[in-house]
Amino acid sequence: MGAGVLASAGAIALILPGQFLTAADHLDPPALTDPAVDMTPDRPADIADLYAWHTDSSVIIALTFAGPQATSRPAAYDRDVLYTVNISNAMPRTTADIPIRVRFGPGSGDQVGVQVSGLPGVTGDLTGSVETDLAKDGVRVRAGLFDDPFFFDLQGFRDTRATGTLSFNKDRDFFAGQNLTAIVMEIPRDRIANGSNLIDIWATTARFGGQL
Repeated sequence: MGAGVLASAGAIALILPGQFLTAADHLDPPALTDPAVDMTPDRPADIADLYAWHTDSSVIIALTFAGPQATSRPAAYDRDVLYTVNISNAMPRTTADIPIRVRFGPGSGDQVGVQVSGLPGVTGDLTGSVETDLAKDGVRVRAGLFDDPFFFDLQGFRDTRATGTLSFNKDRDFFAGQNLTAIVMEIPRDRIANGSNLIDIWATTARFGGQL
């Protein structure tokens, strides 16, 4: 597929009760994604957040990117961006034991297609159209446009920073009514769990320089 250039890095998530999550922010890094800095922002390669949680039987992972944006703007699908969700379930915890790779490209007819490779327990790739629930060998995937799940009072943050007085309002959500593009995966938990080992999850994007 050729060599890619790392564009942005997502968060590391620990899927254990009582553990914390950290997340990359939107428009990060600004030199590539902020229209005020660069008139050709690389939004498709910009990770917004990485979420991971589990039920008794499944691990759900949601990688969001290309946001926030108005609901009138379409989803961001770029065939030259490789999205990788990395899962580590053994030492060293910085090594991806289960790398899951996602690509977009032409689908059937005029639809956009998505290809997911490296899903644990899945034979071959999982492929299909975006905005469709895809399933194979016990794994489910959906890629498409979603309401931004991140809750944040941006005005309260700015007021707090300017005055030194906490000014957050729990009813004021800057991201309400804004969309982003996301890849959501549901994987049987026993395909990821490795005894009592910690599970680390992080995501990266890479851009390819030429045709594939």
